[in-house]
Amino acid sequence: MDMIVIFITLGASFLLSVILGPLLIPLLRRMKFGQQIREEGPQSHLKKQGTPTMGGIIIMLALLVAFLKFSDKTPEFWVLLTASVGFGLVGFLDDYIKIVFKRSLGLTARQKLFGQLLFSVIVCALLYQMNHSTELTIPGTGWGFELGWFYYPLVVIILFGTSNSVNFTDGLDGLLSGTSAIAFGAFTILAMQAMEYESAIFSAAMIGAVLGFLIFNAHPAKVFMGDTGSLGIGGGLAAVAILTKTELLLVVIGGVFVLEMLSVILQVGSFKLRGKRIFKMSPIHHHFELSGWSEWKVVTVFWSVGLVLAALGLLLGM
Repeated sequence: MDMIVIFITLGASFLLSVILGPLLIPLLRRMKFGQQIREEGPQSHLKKQGTPTMGGIIIMLALLVAFLKFSDKTPEFWVLLTASVGFGLVGFLDDYIKIVFKRSLGLTARQKLFGQLLFSVIVCALLYQMNHSTELTIPGTGWGFELGWFYYPLVVIILFGTSNSVNFTDGLDGLLSGTSAIAFGAFTILAMQAMEYESAIFSAAMIGAVLGFLIFNAHPAKVFMGDTGSLGIGGGLAAVAILTKTELLLVVIGGVFVLEMLSVILQVGSFKLRGKRIFKMSPIHHHFELSGWSEWKVVTVFWSVGLVLAALGLLLGM
């Protein structure tokens, strides 16, 4: 694949994101699609009350236009589209209900679970139809395990786990935009190495879309992406890892997302079992905030950790 196509795709989605921002942010503000801030959260976040959310629409539109323009309509294309747009749609419904119907939790847990499961099953059906390999390989080794039908429950777990851990990471200005751009950068290289061209195009389109969004989402944020963006990003990231057969490398490259998810699981588990909290607040980025770190310091440190983990993942993958 010509590297020029990758850079053109990235540049096109970036420009689209930058153009869409000034068009959609005032619209979201006029429609009163403002963020509700939890009272139990860091007090410094209360000033963010009312900042437009659902900005993930900007990311998803920029991604879609660039991906549709520069990709071929292969079976891989439909897997990527289903995972990213499908999970993004679940996030959109969640955001919409929160804001329009003033329900702080949006979709119920059961409704959200059903939506994610529905699109996960469609992804599994598409993978089966295209005879996608059901072997699981160990990064950095020549070892692999043939999972057969057990591979498909693993796909569902990867889609669920990635989308929700990415969702937990979206808590500070620019945090998820930066960490996801880094992760997709690593997967662009791995996809090209694996000759998974649609995954490479998709990853490049996502990098451009989130970097363009970062211009408006960096501290102090003018817009938040909401679940529309975070679930769409997570679904797309999982799909790229599945298609490039780097399922286990996702744990390394997406290590920041894994850390965020684990911090929530440990916090809830500790409180239920011992009645004590491990962190001052979870997800863990809030713990560092409440420990006295500035929001920008937390974000840049997490970006740096994400960069190191992405480099380690590339080292293992190549």
